[in-house]
Amino acid sequence: MSKMDALRAMREARYEEAAARAAKPGAAPARPAVRRSAPAAAPAAKRPAKAAAATPVEPGAEPGLCGHRNMSGRTCTRELGHAAKSHRYS
Repeated sequence: MSKMDALRAMREARYEEAAARAAKPGAAPARPAVRRSAPAAAPAAKRPAKAAAATPVEPGAEPGLCGHRNMSGRTCTRELGHAAKSHRYS
């Protein structure tokens, strides 16, 4: 029996085993019902600003620009705290 034949036989055996398990009524263990409460939302005043926290200013970057650096050392020329997901490097 070749390696591929053995793999095929194992796959078919697992498939038949899973099909037999699924055919049995009540085979899946019953999970207890868990009642979850809705998470409390934080007040808007206490939420941190996304743009300020997500875009730290690199040292040596021009003021007012994002300053994010890519792997080759280029810096982003978009405004500080830009909403765009991508950066513009130059």
